[in-house]
Amino acid sequence: MSPQFEKVTLIGLGLIGSSLAWAMKRGGLAGHIAGAARSAETRAKSLELGFVDSVSDDMAEAVKDADLVVICTPLSAYTAVARAIAPHLKDGAIVSDVGSCKRSAIDDVQQYLPDHAHFVAAHPIAGTENSGPEAGFAELFDGRYLIITPTSGTDGKALERVKRLWETIGAIVEIMSPEHHDRVFAITSHLPHLIAYTIVGTVADLEHQLAREHVTDEALVRTNEVVRFSGSGFRDFTRIAGSDPTMWRDVFLKNREATLEMLGRFTEDLVALQRAIRWGEGEKLHDWFTRTREVRRKVLTEPARAPQVDWKENQKTSSDSD
Repeated sequence: MSPQFEKVTLIGLGLIGSSLAWAMKRGGLAGHIAGAARSAETRAKSLELGFVDSVSDDMAEAVKDADLVVICTPLSAYTAVARAIAPHLKDGAIVSDVGSCKRSAIDDVQQYLPDHAHFVAAHPIAGTENSGPEAGFAELFDGRYLIITPTSGTDGKALERVKRLWETIGAIVEIMSPEHHDRVFAITSHLPHLIAYTIVGTVADLEHQLAREHVTDEALVRTNEVVRFSGSGFRDFTRIAGSDPTMWRDVFLKNREATLEMLGRFTEDLVALQRAIRWGEGEKLHDWFTRTREVRRKVLTEPARAPQVDWKENQKTSSDSD
């Protein structure tokens, strides 16, 4: 099977970029995978691990002759990346990305690209709390959703090529508008992370206060009790709060309007529960918890991965259609 792209350039070689490279290597989907990263340590580690064929600290050099360029940097770097690579893109080059906010990605990139290049905004719904080139693995996207958010100006052929690549990798591709995407993920992803960061920060502040209050040696032994005695619920929050702080800072700033809207809704519900607790409204609490438990059960019936998706079968289907 011939590669889907002769040369693919990845700008940013962290978890998503390295995993995408491994997935393309696994399926033979790219003739040459080039990488670009600012850190000399990241570049060296990427070559050592072997998921890139070449690597550079010069984005202009890295995108030369690339058929596909995927921006895998934090959202705050998109504008600088687009401006740096735009003059060096070949005719017909496709530029895509993996960011969690799509309206801002389109606004930050599209305006700088030449007419002969095409931007296809995308967002793989996959990740871990780990980061860096060592964190990547080929199976990260297997059975995961990949959202493409075209606009009226998106080139149809470029969209189909990006869609085909992700499907061959093993992802389930969905199409939606960038505005709808940003509202959906503000409540399903962005707000939960914000809450997790808040709760873990509150616990850290409480632990610090308890440590100041302890004055005896025996008491000092107990200064870590908030963390030591944390249950599985708090540990779930710490896992989410362990995500890359730069990435999430950018997400909240770039998807500000949708996040604030969902945060407002959450705050209203939280105040209602606070009132129910204050006034001893047990029936109201019970009804709320019963309804949310049913939602939880529905979430569990929708698997995080779709086991029926087989990247090998997708690769065969893609080859048959060539």
